[in-house]
Amino acid sequence: MTKIKEIKQAEDFQEYLAKELKNPKFKKYYDEYGKQLEIAYQILQLRKQKRMSQAELARKIGTKQSNVARMEAGQQNFTTDTLQKIASVFNRDLKIEFVK
Repeated sequence: MTKIKEIKQAEDFQEYLAKELKNPKFKKYYDEYGKQLEIAYQILQLRKQKRMSQAELARKIGTKQSNVARMEAGQQNFTTDTLQKIASVFNRDLKIEFVK
């Protein structure tokens, strides 16, 4: 039941986002900060899937827990070095690309 509820919430968010992106002011801010928030959300989800604390992730990437909290809240810019360290902790490849 929990999985179904999580999937439903994800679908609801996508519908909400599509609706909000029609608002020019929202779209402007989303275009500026949206990717950063998407990355933040991915980090949070990976950490939770591994049942890892923010402090544990911070220790593994060589930073403080408060920095991880800011990352997950979308309040901190990411360097490629930091993203690579995070990817390594979760046994993932980091892929950054410019798309049209």
